[in-house]
Amino acid sequence: MAENTEVKEREYPEEIFFEDERYKKLMMQYHCAILEVETKFRVLNSEFSLQYNRNPIETIKTRLKSPHSIVEKVQRKGWELTPETIEANLSDIAGVRVICSFPEDIYFLAKKLMQQDDIVVVEIKDYIANPKPNGYRSLHLILEVPIFLSDRKKHVRAEVQFRTIAMDSGQVWNTSSNTSRISRMRTGSRMNCANVRIPSVRWTTGCRESAK
Repeated sequence: MAENTEVKEREYPEEIFFEDERYKKLMMQYHCAILEVETKFRVLNSEFSLQYNRNPIETIKTRLKSPHSIVEKVQRKGWELTPETIEANLSDIAGVRVICSFPEDIYFLAKKLMQQDDIVVVEIKDYIANPKPNGYRSLHLILEVPIFLSDRKKHVRAEVQFRTIAMDSGQVWNTSSNTSRISRMRTGSRMNCANVRIPSVRWTTGCRESAK
């Protein structure tokens, strides 16, 4: 039995790692970061709708980076596969994409989000003002978002992408390794991440709370 375990660890080190409770805990925290970001956009969308009688947000897509995609990136960079390495070096595990009708809405929402006093802005990449050579256009924000656990508050990194409907059409978001789920905007209350149950270490998800 010991020999079989040793062979498995040698051939599939990522399989053993995915069962590590520290990894599961880290993925739960990234999932909670997605919920927090989505809640913030619900509030902004509701306020904007009341003031201007229209919704700036058409759709929100969310995804949690798949375990194998994480391992591939860590190995490609030559890093050690540990929860500490993942948390310190990967900024796109928790992903939120906001689809708007107009570019003005993108910049309005980004500005209002970054002005919130519990948000830490790590990096901004404006591919709308400065498109990539292949024509890619999007506004990317790397943020540190507070999540509220049962015993403490912790800031967790999340990537937010803003696009218009036209920018988003025909572009795929890592479908080879992740599943994106679309949530229509509805108002909702802040969720306590301590109450979120993670069914499996292998899930990729969007916030289904808003789809109820």
